[in-house]
Amino acid sequence: MSHAILLVGHGSRDPEGNQELLAFAERVREKLNGQYPIIETCFLELAKPTIPQGIKTCIDRGATEVTLVPIILFGAGHSKLHVPHEIDEAKEQYPHVTFRYGKPIGVHPRTQEILMARLRETGFEWGVGATRSEDAILLVGRGSSDPDANSDLFKISRLLWEKVPVKFVETCYIGVTDPNFEDGIARCIALGAKRVFVLPYFLFTGVLIKRVEEKMLQVSEAHPDMQLVLGNYFGFHDQLIEIIRERAEEAALGEAKMNCDNCQFRIEAMEHHHHHHDHDHDHGHDHHHDHSHDHDHDHDHHHHDHVVSAGESKK
Repeated sequence: MSHAILLVGHGSRDPEGNQELLAFAERVREKLNGQYPIIETCFLELAKPTIPQGIKTCIDRGATEVTLVPIILFGAGHSKLHVPHEIDEAKEQYPHVTFRYGKPIGVHPRTQEILMARLRETGFEWGVGATRSEDAILLVGRGSSDPDANSDLFKISRLLWEKVPVKFVETCYIGVTDPNFEDGIARCIALGAKRVFVLPYFLFTGVLIKRVEEKMLQVSEAHPDMQLVLGNYFGFHDQLIEIIRERAEEAALGEAKMNCDNCQFRIEAMEHHHHHHDHDHDHGHDHHHDHSHDHDHDHDHHHHDHVVSAGESKK
């Protein structure tokens, strides 16, 4: 029995972002190669190989178990609907193969370590018991139509405030929802922050990271007296590799259920999109998912062949 790990990145219109993900996947492969003989990479959209192509490669290499691990920050439409849909299709096409699905990165303690490391790289240092400075951190996320994903970023901001001695940690988004970047900067200024450290909550570079950089220049020109400092995105940080290793291992061991595998919204969407499966899911979780389909992507386009009247998330 051969076990494969399939790393699922989002995909970007920016080739540099896709190359960074592939290079990161190679680092993960180096960490996990002793445990899993087959480790492949694929993309949700905008780049190849696609998820079906990635699954086929794993099976062509002899995999009888395939664990898909999303290299995605938060659970939103892609992780809640689109990846599970591809798994549903693969289960029908390859009935002899066992499929498992890991969780997105989510609200993970190691992401706090990454944020603090990126903050220190800007020159901001602090010690134990340090007095809170009159500075602000502005955490910038992608933004989603899924309120669950958006609220996770606010939780991360609060957790960061608990760890870093600044007076304000504010949250904003670069697309899809509010508060937008301009709102976030304006709030920091209104609160009286002496400096604003902008931390992008992004895995890799891409169109939206470059948009953040452009907006930083615009704000600097409009507010020459305000000291703005831009931190780096997550990139190849060792803690990110550890998170993906954890997600892969817990999924491969069956410790992580497929994201929303029993969610009534996903089941309804799959049945509407595909053909009716005789699911008997009488479960009692009533978590709220806003599965209206919009695009917090770094591109404006209509979803082509995997539209499922629901959800989204981006890179």
